[in-house]
Amino acid sequence: MYSSHLPRCFTPFAQSITNIELPSKFTFPFCYQPSEIVQLAVEELQQELRTHANGLFAEQGRMFGVLVVKTRTGQLGYLTAISGAASSLSQFDHLPVKSVPTVFEGFSPEHEYFQKQERINVITDEIKHLESCPALRELSNQLEGLREQAEIAISEKQHEMRENKKQRKQKREMLATAQIARSMCATTIKRQSIQLSRESVEDKKGLAQLKADWHQRILETETKYQALVTDIEQLKKARRKLSAGLQKLLFKQYQLLNVKGELADLLALFKHTTVTTPPAGAGDCAAPKLLQYAFEHQLTPISMAEFWWGNSPQSEIRKHGLYYPACQGKCQPILAHMLSGMVIDENPMLSNPAENLDLAIVYQDEDIVVVNKPAGLLSVPGKNITDSVATRIQQRFPHARGPLIVHRLDMATSGLLILSLNERAHKGLQKQFINKEITKYYVAIVDGEVPESKGIITLPLRGDLNDRPRQLVCLKHGKPARTEWQLISRENGKSRLQLFPVTGRTHQLRVHCAHTDGLNTAIVGDDLYGNSANRLHLHAQHLALKHPVTKQPIEFFVEPDF
Repeated sequence: MYSSHLPRCFTPFAQSITNIELPSKFTFPFCYQPSEIVQLAVEELQQELRTHANGLFAEQGRMFGVLVVKTRTGQLGYLTAISGAASSLSQFDHLPVKSVPTVFEGFSPEHEYFQKQERINVITDEIKHLESCPALRELSNQLEGLREQAEIAISEKQHEMRENKKQRKQKREMLATAQIARSMCATTIKRQSIQLSRESVEDKKGLAQLKADWHQRILETETKYQALVTDIEQLKKARRKLSAGLQKLLFKQYQLLNVKGELADLLALFKHTTVTTPPAGAGDCAAPKLLQYAFEHQLTPISMAEFWWGNSPQSEIRKHGLYYPACQGKCQPILAHMLSGMVIDENPMLSNPAENLDLAIVYQDEDIVVVNKPAGLLSVPGKNITDSVATRIQQRFPHARGPLIVHRLDMATSGLLILSLNERAHKGLQKQFINKEITKYYVAIVDGEVPESKGIITLPLRGDLNDRPRQLVCLKHGKPARTEWQLISRENGKSRLQLFPVTGRTHQLRVHCAHTDGLNTAIVGDDLYGNSANRLHLHAQHLALKHPVTKQPIEFFVEPDF
């Protein structure tokens, strides 16, 4: 119920905000520039963290969220949240920062959840016991040994049969010669021919019997082995069923509000998504916690932002003190519900930043066209924006045949892009790209002074399933990626580089520059892995190849506009 007292987690601004104009719409959480009022709140919070955190985030940082709110009496202040489940936040209890609670703080000790969890633990112990059982290992070794012996025995038998067949062939040839020369009576020839046929049949029967004998021996051992394996699989099946039930029970506890007072649990919110089941950690991010607390205490949300504090995790790229949008995979269905009924900023990802930008043609002939793609223009049509290099070239060259696009540049990257105008040219260009016969390099400005003069980065990459289109460094499941680089100059705390991508993974250059095990400094203007600016300072500057039809060497060079 509403109280005249301020909510416990409400923090009034420490400094005057009378001259700050409040935003007319609430933050679109998946792509935003922090408003002035929320930046002030973040500065106050970060000062508290600098004063009192004492290296708490040195090992690995955390995502913080700040929500500027207005009380029913009109007082402005802000709420703070730390991403993570309740069980992982106890280490921050001593901080003076009044972080809002998690949406669901856990079951009481007597709840059935823990009885079922204990049953899962018992089953896990049973599985471990059976999997480490000496009988299982012995039967597994026996089975492997029998299969190897069977393969050798059958192979030897088949070799023997081939030798016997050769000898029978020689005898038949001798009988045929004797028949022609009449040096042997017909009865003897017939009798020996019949004997050779019988020997052939006996060989085949012998092989069949050998296979049957080994099959029986293997089957007997396999039956004993499968009896133990079946017990383990049944236990695992029972464990999966219990775990799924616990997950559903847990997800139902996350009853999320919106400004209209409507409640929805995680299962309902993810039911109609492509994943159908909420991912681990859904509901424990900072944004849902902040909005939930605001709605529960009749506070009006004004503006929101999230930032990373502390060292970066090993796989993701999170820079200390920088702002980040909410993650798509975990938060999109949740925030779509929680923000329903509020006036929200327009989604900037639905607008076309290249609508009024020209696409300059660097070179063209009957087979190819080379363009200087401006930053902000898609290479191919996207989900929400159809304007692209491909569509514009199709309009300029309506008689072009076959696929136009041979390679791509990120929307935010500018520079040289080559397209084919017929199938022969496309096939020739594609072959050169596959065989890495095309030389290309980029120029970039990174937001820091790189100490070395050149180097090689080989961090493997994969997509972030919970936050597309971001990429992760993943040593286990990532695809190999290699970038060679060379320093051009250093100036005003920044470095201009030449980047040579040997592979062509999504966001490869951006991640290899920003990651702590790469150059550890993001490209200027990289709003995914670093700081926003007027544009991403990455440009495809040079392209050298053989003309796909004439086979003559051709080379292109275009300076960037930064």
